[in-house]
Amino acid sequence: MGFLNRTQAPFGEAVWDLIDNAAVNAARDRLTARRYLDVDGPYGSGLTTIEVGNDGYCRQPGPDEAGAVVGRAISVPMVRKSFKLSVRRLAAYLDNGMPFDLAPVEDAAEAVAAREEEIIYRGQPDFGLEGLLTARGRSHVDGGNWSDLDQVLADVVAAVTKLDDTGLRGPYALVLAPALYNGLFRRYPGSNLLQLEHLRRLFDRGVHKASIEGGVVVDPRVGPLIVGQDMEAGFINQDGIHYELYLSESVVLRLDDPKAICTITPQSA
Repeated sequence: MGFLNRTQAPFGEAVWDLIDNAAVNAARDRLTARRYLDVDGPYGSGLTTIEVGNDGYCRQPGPDEAGAVVGRAISVPMVRKSFKLSVRRLAAYLDNGMPFDLAPVEDAAEAVAAREEEIIYRGQPDFGLEGLLTARGRSHVDGGNWSDLDQVLADVVAAVTKLDDTGLRGPYALVLAPALYNGLFRRYPGSNLLQLEHLRRLFDRGVHKASIEGGVVVDPRVGPLIVGQDMEAGFINQDGIHYELYLSESVVLRLDDPKAICTITPQSA
């Protein structure tokens, strides 16, 4: 971990452990895709691209022409966020046992986690990366009004059926925008069963709330999350008032089969 410059920091491993734990705990609460997709790695910070798909001719060669076989690769984005910790407050913690405010670490971790989620769900078009909500070849359901409990179930079952018809029979995950997810905390008339509890029986990989629009049903055979460098903290410098540090990671969705995705757009979304 030499590139993280940890040995240059004027504090020891005990403080780094505090920072690492605060970052991981804060990020975990924001990350949803890692809960239901397969995760491959980490491979290290040197992973900058991965090959996808099979090699093939760039064009079909003629009878007297040599063929050129090429592969395809996608970039593995690095996500980075800097933050500052007070020199005096850290000294008060180490010397006098005073409380140490780790909110700057948590804020940075949440920012990194939010960017990871954006890359996975929406992709990064400028760099040729597709996401779960934008992948070409995915299925789609134009939903109805989700204020109707029966309509919610009908739209979700329609999405599952589309995946099932392609031969992808789960286990499935359902991911919903916050308003749609919160709307599932309603009881069916004449029962104590929440709609959320009912839907969880259909989705073995869970029902999740994420910062997206609409909803998406995913079979994990869509492809894994490839992790180069998992989230780690590093040291930049100090100016006598603050220690400047950063969090960074590298991760990408390897989109193997877009047919394993069905997006849903309810009228109320």
